[in-house]
Amino acid sequence: MSATTISAAEPYLSHQDHTAYSREQHAVWAELVNRVMPQLEQHAAREYLDGFTSIGLQADRIPDLALISDRLRPLTGWCSTPVSGFLPGPAFFEMLATRRFPTTTWLRSRESLEYTPEPDIFHDVFGHVPMHAHPVFADFLQRYGRVCAATQDAALLEKLGRLFWYTVEFGLIRERGAIKAYGSGLISSHGECCNVMNGHCEVRRFTLDAVLETPVKVDEMHKLLFAIESFDEIYAAMREAEVRAMIGRL
Repeated sequence: MSATTISAAEPYLSHQDHTAYSREQHAVWAELVNRVMPQLEQHAAREYLDGFTSIGLQADRIPDLALISDRLRPLTGWCSTPVSGFLPGPAFFEMLATRRFPTTTWLRSRESLEYTPEPDIFHDVFGHVPMHAHPVFADFLQRYGRVCAATQDAALLEKLGRLFWYTVEFGLIRERGAIKAYGSGLISSHGECCNVMNGHCEVRRFTLDAVLETPVKVDEMHKLLFAIESFDEIYAAMREAEVRAMIGRL
């Protein structure tokens, strides 16, 4: 699949009118960021914090996706691409395979600061995109999309979805002996991050087999997550998963 090919995702591509955001919406963004940043400065992975700076995120304004992409693309080839909402699997995987991260442009209301059932621009950009500035993570995510885009086996995709969930969404890393968060679900949720950092979640060493054997639960705080030692581990795990998928032994 080439870097420019988009077919399944094409109907979902959208446009961000950054000038249309209201003062209240920018204020909500600022409140969302400022309520979690002190926690993240202590508990987020260094790679996330470096990425936050590299792509030019601001605490007081909703990000302009075009400007974010202009800073991200020279670093890893990724861009943050506006979409109309939730994407079906083939469209989502296709975009990852072409290093385009599907990004919603709506922002939750002040009444939903703590939780929204569907990803918004805060989850998508604040939670995900800083990690796309890290070369190894960026390569891992593109490879994940490529492998998933090439299969229609529902059971296989469910297994691969566990790898995505326990890395991209709820991944942890050990830095100098301390547990740090890099997954977007932890980064963008004060409650989930506290659940881990306050010791209410068991943290096991990451292995591909352990992750593939752990079903995903979306309706409760996590009781078990996995910590890597370096991002090379998840890239190697993705390569191994790709080989296993090819021979039907995932």
